Amino acid sequence: MCHLEPTKCIFVVCLGISVMVCSLIYLNADEPPEPKSRLACRPFAPQCKPFLLGYTSGLQWHRQQCQVERYIVNQTLECSKLVSDLNFITAPLSKEEEDYPLAFILTIHKELELFIRLLRAIYMPQNVYCIHVDGKAPQEYKAAVQKLASCFGNVFVARRSETITYAGYSRLQADLNCMGELAMSKIRWRKVINLCGQDFPIMSNLELVRYMQSKDFIHIEMAGSHVRRIDQRKGPPPHNMQLYFGTAYYALTREFVQFVLTNQVAQELLMWSRDTYSPDEHFWVTLNHVKEAPGSFPSGGWQGSVRAIKWSDQQGASHDGCRGRYVRDICVYGIDDLPWIIKSKGMFANKFETDAYPEALDCLEQWHRNKVLMKATVPVEPTWLLAIPYSNSTDLQLWSK
Repeated sequence: MCHLEPTKCIFVVCLGISVMVCSLIYLNADEPPEPKSRLACRPFAPQCKPFLLGYTSGLQWHRQQCQVERYIVNQTLECSKLVSDLNFITAPLSKEEEDYPLAFILTIHKELELFIRLLRAIYMPQNVYCIHVDGKAPQEYKAAVQKLASCFGNVFVARRSETITYAGYSRLQADLNCMGELAMSKIRWRKVINLCGQDFPIMSNLELVRYMQSKDFIHIEMAGSHVRRIDQRKGPPPHNMQLYFGTAYYALTREFVQFVLTNQVAQELLMWSRDTYSPDEHFWVTLNHVKEAPGSFPSGGWQGSVRAIKWSDQQGASHDGCRGRYVRDICVYGIDDLPWIIKSKGMFANKFETDAYPEALDCLEQWHRNKVLMKATVPVEPTWLLAIPYSNSTDLQLWSK
């Protein structure tokens, strides 16, 4: 018997019936609802379609896993599931790449999602990766990075962390910390490349390997910020060395790294550089002119294509303008910058922000993974696909040779 007023009683009965009907409809539905992670995926922007595999034949793509940051932070999963769910490549894609392992130094302090996607893009099981997390990064960020790194035998977080002041010596020291640990790695890597957390690759790992084998010199590109100046002139560098100024990003041979860590001249230059402005902009390039350094070019200049960067003061000369926005005179790329990025000869593009222009990274990431898998000489695993064709599984034949 209903002890409420008649109107209220009727309402309660109707509500109960509605709940029962909805439950029956849900339980008897032919297909379960799509997972929330997929519902949260952004569709590819229209500007992206010309860069996607099969676009001209009408093939459409649906992104698989879009909540990479939330996945790492909130989930307690087995590493094997994490690696699979986040679409990491788990086997060398060619004998050529397997025989020429690379080392990477990633210096990060923010943008956890971007870091995860960067690592996923450059990860190969034959390579080795040193992650330097800035000492001032939040504890939750450090824990998430450590959780991810612990799932890979060839990824580690640097034991010694610097609190980095950009354009200061601490930025150079962070790289040297990783170099010291990489020098002891059992993986016989051939060259090391340093990256920051807002980079993203343009070349595939195979293209990087081939490019590295064709070059015996170091490639450097730019970095820099603000440090406080003291009104006191500095003495000349040791051994009357001629200073050369380039920039902070490089690709170095293992032999060169060993020279940097052990050679007396290199160590004296390092000590002299401690109180200079942006020492990483002269340290590597100056050592590249020391004739005793392995693979050095004493009379050479700086060439190479580590970074594709749109500098504001080069607009109209080396590029056609920033389609995103300039931050500290560097373009944060928008979706309409992609044609320029893809046509560039850079190994990596800098820089991206997932909050500001997420579609740009979505598109470049998918374009890059398509390129990586198309050159594979081994069978492609379905879990390596970042996006799935709208049609049936026969579309996986696109990856076959």
